[in-house]
Amino acid sequence: MTEKAPAPPISRFPVPELDGLPDDIRERILAVQEKAGFVPNVFLVLAHRPDECRAFFDYHDALMEKKDGLTKAEREMIVVATSNANFCQYCVVAHGAILRIRAKNPLVADQVAINYRKADITDRQKAMLDYAMKVSLHAHEIGDEDFAALRDHGFTDDEIWDIGAISAFFGMSNRLANMTNMRPNDEFYSMGR
Repeated sequence: MTEKAPAPPISRFPVPELDGLPDDIRERILAVQEKAGFVPNVFLVLAHRPDECRAFFDYHDALMEKKDGLTKAEREMIVVATSNANFCQYCVVAHGAILRIRAKNPLVADQVAINYRKADITDRQKAMLDYAMKVSLHAHEIGDEDFAALRDHGFTDDEIWDIGAISAFFGMSNRLANMTNMRPNDEFYSMGR
């Protein structure tokens, strides 16, 4: 019988035990575990630095859990497209799973990750991702014409802010995930398929 290799560590840095975390962080993680059925590795990896963990997830939730403006699926599209451009395996896999669920489409995450310009999404969503990619890769080149193009597709200033803020926030997240060598949970790969 072939012996299964041990799973690689989920981070290059120490991963704290759940019982040793501050109460508020432990409660947040347990709430996610109850909803998802597992603890996404990002929570455990970032809990290594509790103050930064709190700030990270507060800003994440402020951007990603809004009820108005962009749909939750569109927010996830931004994460998947820009995370692929930043070579972030964790975020492409994890947010790809969330995108499949929120879009109720098992194909869209793979399409958006590989080449959103050929994905089965609307022209409006492609314009959104064009801008998100520019924020992610060439923010210094953003000009009035970028805002005009988005307004032509019906985006409001608040939505344009959200597109840029999500792209910028996940640029940081992608870099943290790559620095720590954060591994996606196995559960993400089959979600929403």
